[in-house]
Amino acid sequence: MNSSVLSSLLPVVLLIAAGFVAGRRGWVGGGAVRDLSNLIFLLLVPALLFRAMSTVHLEQLSLKPVAAYFLAAGLIFAATLLWRGFNRTAAVLALANTFSNTVMIGIALIGLAYGPEGMVVLLTLISLHSLVLLTSATLVLELAVAHENASLSGTLRQPILHTLGRAFYNAIVHPVPLPIIAGLLFAQTGWVMPEVIDKPIALLGQAFGPIALVMVGITLAFTPIGTHWRGALVQALVKNVAHPLLVAGLGWLLGLRGLPLQVMVVAAALPIGANVFLFSQRYKTAEDLVTASMAVSTALALVTLSIVMQLAGRL
Repeated sequence: MNSSVLSSLLPVVLLIAAGFVAGRRGWVGGGAVRDLSNLIFLLLVPALLFRAMSTVHLEQLSLKPVAAYFLAAGLIFAATLLWRGFNRTAAVLALANTFSNTVMIGIALIGLAYGPEGMVVLLTLISLHSLVLLTSATLVLELAVAHENASLSGTLRQPILHTLGRAFYNAIVHPVPLPIIAGLLFAQTGWVMPEVIDKPIALLGQAFGPIALVMVGITLAFTPIGTHWRGALVQALVKNVAHPLLVAGLGWLLGLRGLPLQVMVVAAALPIGANVFLFSQRYKTAEDLVTASMAVSTALALVTLSIVMQLAGRL
């Protein structure tokens, strides 16, 4: 294995393993997972993202790599619906096939492997990731639910436009996109953050990587796989292998080369993100399969990511 890939992945693997051991041995209880998650997403993530983008100017951003990522995601999403039919279960599984864990694993991994320049590419994706994929999934799911309930008379449901408007608002006013947008706006002013404010923000951001990765391990320790392992393995292979291969092919056709394409390919190879489970809960479908798929995808990523990163280095 390439030494740079190994040096980037090994800390990630060890921190996830440490969290897994902590969860299995009961050092961290299941009830603490929610509090740790809130700490990460409501305090550490905003600090890291705001500071990372507070010195980035708009002309430094490139949307072509992001376009390759979303084009691949759209094709996989549509193919999943064609394969499984137009229903809420298919829509949730299509989201699982395309929604990466770009925050808890992606930020730490890309930061280690590709440095600040790679982080700018990743954060450009993150700023649109939830907005594009979750809003699109909400539209499909609401249409699927309306289709399933079409035979029921007198059922009152919120208008689709109202649901989409709320989804769009929630995707923007969120601990991930909001600090990215705020950081970008601050950068355009040309102001410099006072050290007395910048230092605490920097320390909070530095705490994100290790705590988030340990949290992934703890979550894995409490996630049952059970009888769904076959279906979960299929979902994991689509997400961890098919998605990055398609991004690489489309990116190459669009003329992308080097670091921007490498970061998008690695981002596509990241395991299934936690928002997919929230959608399965909200729409009451495939909850056990999605939970198992997240666990298998994350465990499998320890192998597939190393292979993808090594191959991506040749792009």
